[in-house]
Amino acid sequence: MVWSWRVGRLFGIPVYLHGTFLVLVGFVLLGKWRQGGDLGSAVGSVLFLLAIFATIVLHELGHALTARQFGIRTRDITLLPIGGIARLERMPDVPRHELWVALAGPAVNLAIAAIVFGFSTLAGMHPTIALAEASTGTIDRFIGINVWLAVFNLIPAFPMDGGRVLRALLAERMDYVRATQIAAFLGQGVALLFGFIGLFVNPFLLFIALLVWMGASDEAVAVQTRSALTGIPVTHAMMTDFRMLESGEPLDHAVALVLAGAQRDFPVTQNGRLVGVLTRDALVAALATGNADVPVAQAMDREFQTTDAQDLLDTAVQRLQGCRCQVLPVLQRGQVVGLLTPDNVGEFIMFRGAVGSLRPTATGNAGSSKAASVTG
Repeated sequence: MVWSWRVGRLFGIPVYLHGTFLVLVGFVLLGKWRQGGDLGSAVGSVLFLLAIFATIVLHELGHALTARQFGIRTRDITLLPIGGIARLERMPDVPRHELWVALAGPAVNLAIAAIVFGFSTLAGMHPTIALAEASTGTIDRFIGINVWLAVFNLIPAFPMDGGRVLRALLAERMDYVRATQIAAFLGQGVALLFGFIGLFVNPFLLFIALLVWMGASDEAVAVQTRSALTGIPVTHAMMTDFRMLESGEPLDHAVALVLAGAQRDFPVTQNGRLVGVLTRDALVAALATGNADVPVAQAMDREFQTTDAQDLLDTAVQRLQGCRCQVLPVLQRGQVVGLLTPDNVGEFIMFRGAVGSLRPTATGNAGSSKAASVTG
């Protein structure tokens, strides 16, 4: 994510801290200063905040490690002021697997709360479950917040874990797309409820309502899109009119190609073999050094993803979403025969939907059953 800094790796998964997190730390320090607190109490509040976010990292790690058991890689974990995000390559295809992945995060928070509660009891502290009231002890608040995080994340609404739990349970009994539509509809109902309560109780609930509404809508659209691409070969949507670069060609030749057409990213070959991808961003960054005569090989990305012409489009799109560039070379017997880009995929879906919506009228059939088979 933009404005994120890598702070380490856990179990091989990069962990990033978003820049806005520092704003939250500053807000906590400012709040303590306005309340007349001393430096010690301000530092203590920041340390408590960091401890909470450490549990959020463990929450996301619970998702990631459970997904790994089902062969799904996690790209990274990013900490934001509103929580954490674990970006999985994809959600599990088996509903039962998605259920375990979704439940793993809240389970981690409940386990942390139980462990701290148990050790505190053994130490004679008589802990209770409380939230962030200033009159409660630090241990009590820590336990309470972890319980609250588990319960809140189990609300049956996307993008919370509870939305995925609900979808997984529904998908055991019906079509996956239909299950997503029902879960998204219920999630939007929860968003409306949060928004109504927020008008009278806590304005922060309005922000949560917006997040839930957008998350539910995005999930429904994403699943419908994936459904529309299922079973379709990559060759049906790939770009076949494209240009390639030789690794020894100068950068100014790439500039000429960008200016001459709509292509922004280029496969780079050496003796007929694909060796890299030159993206427009990499080209601009290389030109900023002031030398347009350097070979393309010095600016190209040597770590890139490809797809085979025999692959299905939904699988290729997931791979495209996971790569850093906006192009996926399509190979056939080791040779580049096409390019797959987000624009290609979007246009394919648009035209496929248009053809589907026209087909009932053209054949004289009543209703819209054929159009529905394309969109959901």
